[in-house]
Amino acid sequence: MAGFRSLARQVRDPRCDLALRRYSLRKCLERFAPYGHRATWDHLCSRAGFGPEDRSPDPVRLVAALEELEEARAVWLGYEAEFAERRKKEKHDGLRRPGSVDDWHRLTWGGFGVAWCDDPRVHPDEPLAEVLRRIIAALNREPGSACPVCGGERLVWKYGLDHEPSSGPVCTDCGILVPRPVLTPQALAYARRGRLLMSA
Repeated sequence: MAGFRSLARQVRDPRCDLALRRYSLRKCLERFAPYGHRATWDHLCSRAGFGPEDRSPDPVRLVAALEELEEARAVWLGYEAEFAERRKKEKHDGLRRPGSVDDWHRLTWGGFGVAWCDDPRVHPDEPLAEVLRRIIAALNREPGSACPVCGGERLVWKYGLDHEPSSGPVCTDCGILVPRPVLTPQALAYARRGRLLMSA
């Protein structure tokens, strides 16, 4: 099975058939897809200017989509390296029991679903790297009451998400499953209450 960098080389290689280059970009999403596979694909297509079903996109646009994905991946890999170093130090210092941020991180290791979007057509408009920077910044500060990506305060608790965890606070503005560690207990309770009021 080819790795991300090998697939990225195929996307860039002008000697490769255009169908293979597109396929390789899609396969990159099996290695790194911050919104989930379908939502990340939709995001990259809309940002690069080709349709999700376009079988013959402009190679320049394919490479532009790849570059956005690579930049985001670099941001995430940097975070994961810092996370691993921190956990190593904590374990050395005797802190064996991970906190809630660590539980969340365990579910997103490798960058899949970091900012899960259950509806593939509803996702942030900003570049992927910027979205990840905002989430990482939120994980490194005190919890708040708003979405760390768009600042939206309309969070609703959704069940049956096609992701682990299968329920949680979803931002109604940008569509991400907001990581629980970035929200205060009050914000989480409010999102749950909103769900109860909507289902009544």
